[in-house]
Amino acid sequence: MINILEFFSLDTLDTRLTNNNNKNQLKSSSTPRWNTIEFKFYYLIFIIVVPLMFKTAMDASNETNPNYPRFQHLLSNGWLFGRKVDNSDSQYSFFRNNFKMLIILLISHTSIRKLTTNIFTKRTYFDFIFGIIFLFAIHGVNCIKLSIHLIINYAIGRITNYKIAIWLTWIYGISTLFLNDWYGNFSLGFLDNSFKGIIIRWDVFYNFTLLRMISFNLDYIERKRNLENMDKVESLIDLSDRERLIAPLPIEEYSIFNYISYLFYVPLFIAGPIITFNDYIYQSNYQQCKTVTNYNRIFIYFLRFLFCILTMEFILHYMYVVAVSKTKAWNNDTPFQISMLGMFNLNIIWLKLLIPWRLFRLWSLIDGIDPPENMIRCMDNNYSALAFWRAWHRSFNRWVIRYIYIPMGGSGTGKTRLLNSLLVFSFVAIWHDIELKLLMWGWLIVIFLIPELSAKLYFKKFEKDWWFRYVCGLGAVINIWMMMIANLIGFCLGTDGILILLNDLFKTMQGFQFLIISSGCLFVASQVMFELRENERRKGIDVRC
Repeated sequence: MINILEFFSLDTLDTRLTNNNNKNQLKSSSTPRWNTIEFKFYYLIFIIVVPLMFKTAMDASNETNPNYPRFQHLLSNGWLFGRKVDNSDSQYSFFRNNFKMLIILLISHTSIRKLTTNIFTKRTYFDFIFGIIFLFAIHGVNCIKLSIHLIINYAIGRITNYKIAIWLTWIYGISTLFLNDWYGNFSLGFLDNSFKGIIIRWDVFYNFTLLRMISFNLDYIERKRNLENMDKVESLIDLSDRERLIAPLPIEEYSIFNYISYLFYVPLFIAGPIITFNDYIYQSNYQQCKTVTNYNRIFIYFLRFLFCILTMEFILHYMYVVAVSKTKAWNNDTPFQISMLGMFNLNIIWLKLLIPWRLFRLWSLIDGIDPPENMIRCMDNNYSALAFWRAWHRSFNRWVIRYIYIPMGGSGTGKTRLLNSLLVFSFVAIWHDIELKLLMWGWLIVIFLIPELSAKLYFKKFEKDWWFRYVCGLGAVINIWMMMIANLIGFCLGTDGILILLNDLFKTMQGFQFLIISSGCLFVASQVMFELRENERRKGIDVRC
């Protein structure tokens, strides 16, 4: 029987999160607060408020709402209790509509791998062959367009001058994002009438391929520099997760053959999670992680994945918030209703990314490769902008830290930290899409980091005082509001919806009352979140998010 707390624990998701070498040093000696009168009051608030949030989101988006006729056409026939389903999000509907095909591909790929184990002396041989076949199946002759980028990037990495190679890798990589957006559909002449694959838009998955292209070049350049500096050849046995990032692989491993195998590794090709070239080659050809041989752990991970799918299906069948957002059908809704439309929209965004990522990671685990878990916190279990981005798309976050943030100087001074964060979020925004709205979103995130960083520096000296936790709670409330506003502008309500919400919050009595009450609820939630983190530290776990 699976313990419910263990089922939802960090350890179930990824052993990287809980395998700390210095657990004793990390352990907190604080006394648990779960049975105090204060927290019993918080439980009462949760029992009342959380069901009310669900009900309000349903009232604002269901057939009983006067705005229903405006978004009714976006709904489809569902399978839960005769309900309609909101399958209007194009990104998730693509995954949802092709889910059966992905499962068939997963079973076929892993089965063929098992059957051919004795034929291929190295795992990468199989990945190379299957990857090329898979790529042609989904992109057809458009593989030629993708191949042009791959060859140019590989050639750049071979430039003798390290600095020039690094700069050109970045310049060309970022330029391709713009080139694909502007000219990605250029003609191939007589080949245009040939087979273009299951997915004609070859550039849809290119952004993830780009991360792997850059990883290969930078890992190769780093290894070549270490060899020329007479770096000692270390053992390739029992390397930790962090050590695999800079694994002292033989220089011969950085071949075009392994380059192609890595770029087109099928389980992670479509959307990741991102694994660095060094880590992929180490796990493929040297030593597999213990996680991929622990079938009980993989099965529990599968159950977590199944739970997330059913949660998403429930929301899509009972809260048509995506359709409301697309049609801006929130006329005469209360501030509470508009805010819940936005909040559950953000939850759907979180789930629509989490579910494919967990499927692809599950596929990779079954296949014998352990990539990082991308989503380690529920979207609603966040109170810090800094911590939020450490937990959201974690493999991409680790990639950014390794290849951008640390090379640019890391946290350093406060000024350096902000400049580096601005650079990071600018790249993240451009990488997501060539759109001014997302660039503005990236800059807003950095601006919203300033109060948090400033408050941390000033209040750190008071962390032993009894009132420190409550001041942090007030800061958390402000943080949550700012994060919600930034993400609602970028991904849900847009500027029109957010201006209506802000106008209602500050210019109407009903809105102002909601602002005060909701801020009080966020304060309660922040105290529970603090205690959840503290409970992890008592076990020697600190994931800094």
